[in-house]
Amino acid sequence: MSAELPLFTAGADPTAPLAHRMRPTRLEDFLGQEHLLGTGRPLREAIESGRLTSMVFWGPPGCGKTTLARLLANYTDAAFEPFSAVTEGLPRVREIIKLAQQRRATEQRGTILFCDEIHRFNKAQQDAFLPWVEEGVITLIGATTENPSFELTPALLSRLRVFVLQPLESPTIRRLIEQGFAALGLGGADLPLTEDALELLALQASGDARRALNLTEAIAAYLRNSGAASAPPIDAAALAALLERRLPRYDKSGEEHFNLISALHKAVRGSDVEGALYWLARMLEGGEDPLYLARRIVRMAVEDVGLADPRALSVALAAREAFDFLGAPEGHLALAEAVVYLATAAKSNRVYAAWGEAQRAARAHPAEPVPLHIRNAPTRLMRELGYGAGYRYDHDEGGHAEGQTYLPEPLQGAVWYRPTDQGWEHAIAERLARRRRPGRKDPHDS
Repeated sequence: MSAELPLFTAGADPTAPLAHRMRPTRLEDFLGQEHLLGTGRPLREAIESGRLTSMVFWGPPGCGKTTLARLLANYTDAAFEPFSAVTEGLPRVREIIKLAQQRRATEQRGTILFCDEIHRFNKAQQDAFLPWVEEGVITLIGATTENPSFELTPALLSRLRVFVLQPLESPTIRRLIEQGFAALGLGGADLPLTEDALELLALQASGDARRALNLTEAIAAYLRNSGAASAPPIDAAALAALLERRLPRYDKSGEEHFNLISALHKAVRGSDVEGALYWLARMLEGGEDPLYLARRIVRMAVEDVGLADPRALSVALAAREAFDFLGAPEGHLALAEAVVYLATAAKSNRVYAAWGEAQRAARAHPAEPVPLHIRNAPTRLMRELGYGAGYRYDHDEGGHAEGQTYLPEPLQGAVWYRPTDQGWEHAIAERLARRRRPGRKDPHDS
């Protein structure tokens, strides 16, 4: 969305962080989220018309969830009651509900209850909102960084409209930084950063407006305190020296954790070396436990490479052992080496698929007796009962006893493992073709 230079929020504490003071008070001043707030978009029309329903804003930190919620109060005559699930609890909710009921009865005026970090509430606390949302006593606006499908109760989620906010794009962040410097008296010709430094600062913000403005304010404070305000603009190299090390956005217990490990696994499966290395690096840089990654790499070896390259499992296990021996960060290279090997290896999931079919067969036939000819017969009674009778010793018949079966009667003829022609499995397929006789039927064949 286009926007004019925002003024500081009216009445804002001049000592408050720049990000707070620069919260826009008009939709026209809100940067980003065009997919929700562009002309004709449902959320924008609902806000401008004042016809608001209960909703939840889901997005990463600094994408504008709280700012957008506060903007709603300026487009409706409803009272705005902010609330944080981190620092407040149900007693405060009850106070707000009581005020909302009084306001509704005496002023015929609605109440917007904005619940920041709504996912922090447990199931019982979330369900406490239900009757008041149902009766229209409050319009509930929630904000969360976590996937509502996992963190909100189905009953509450069914009453909320979910709007997904995205990380701010680099051009939007850059524009916000320029506005921040201008608000601090360092705009226009006095901008303290070169073009490449602006690009670097926008990149460092990682789509987070709050972080962008905090960095902007820190740079302005540095210039004032160091007496360098009149010096030439700071270039990218000098800015990099000023900034603390940027930590990637990563939550080891939240949805982003599962998104990233999914990306790593699928890049390996898709034989994309660069993609696999990037997602591995993202997780390690974000503080993921390397041993967790080592375990997942072993899983990739057995699930997606399988017997197409039997060495893959050895490489994965060796990488885990090497990390134990070397520690971090040197041991990270062993994990990277394993990921590259797996990404470039021949792929087959046929053992994985065969194991799944065998498990389903075991569940469907949990009590089938072991065929007599392959039962153990350590006693005379057992031999008299036929245990082991007719068993043919494979080694005495050239390594394969023709026609001998090893499955219970209902499963005889089943074929679960069907090797590919990839890598080592090609040789396995030829070997099995010699051993599996024409009478053996694949149940998947029509």
